[in-house]
Amino acid sequence: MSLSFIYRSILPVSLLCFFHAVFAVASPVQKPTGKDKSTFTARLINIAATNKEPFRYNASLHNGSGYSQAYGLMATLPEGWNAVFRTEGSQIAGLRMDSGRTQDIAIEIAATPVAKPGKYVIPVMAVTEKDTLLLNLEAVVTGNYGIELTTPTGRLSDDVTEGRSKEITLTVKNTGSLPLEGLELSAQAPAMWNASFAPAKIDRLEPGKEQNITATLNVPNKTIAGDYITNFTVRNNNANSNATFRMTVKTSMLAGWIGFLVILLSLGIVYFLIRKYGRR
Repeated sequence: MSLSFIYRSILPVSLLCFFHAVFAVASPVQKPTGKDKSTFTARLINIAATNKEPFRYNASLHNGSGYSQAYGLMATLPEGWNAVFRTEGSQIAGLRMDSGRTQDIAIEIAATPVAKPGKYVIPVMAVTEKDTLLLNLEAVVTGNYGIELTTPTGRLSDDVTEGRSKEITLTVKNTGSLPLEGLELSAQAPAMWNASFAPAKIDRLEPGKEQNITATLNVPNKTIAGDYITNFTVRNNNANSNATFRMTVKTSMLAGWIGFLVILLSLGIVYFLIRKYGRR
């Protein structure tokens, strides 16, 4: 094979590659013309609060589908929790968005009052006929202390006879999410009255639990009939609660009879004096 034949064969191919490279460099690069991506995002996805406060998130929904779509909003929640979606001040369950539009959505999640401290992952979804956008939010429930002092029936009044004692059943409830330890009971009673408790101290009370306490009020003799107020208190270093109890004091039957006899005796003496000295 001659060199001239090889040269004639290689030259056209070389020239073709050269011109292709030149035009490739000189021509601008063409970007793909595909659709924008739809997104569902939030500025903050992890929020901490007690189970008595709502978790508030600011989300943003973008329609990059290329056409108008209706989005349904929903959340997968633990039992007893609740979620509310708002936009432009109105509560919504869904919305229709034009292509290329972005909408701010406020998400408010409320935990159940008995939710235990910990981190909860809340999947929130924007659903269309053809797609589902997922946003995983995190709600960190922090512990809180809470206590309530009442009676089993809720009634905070009773009556007692002067000179006697009265037993009152009080109920201590742990309304928080953390255990309560070292709870002590006390009373602010009227002068000369005495109050005692059984038991006088609760070593530990778990969240959501309650315990009954027997309070005994001793009313002194010769207490004037009427209504008297006693303030009961339960407390420790982290929580406290008060209950105002009204006690109506009645006069004893014996004291009534004695009073009646005193009146009769007084009338008898007056009558005797009139009979004896009235004729003079």
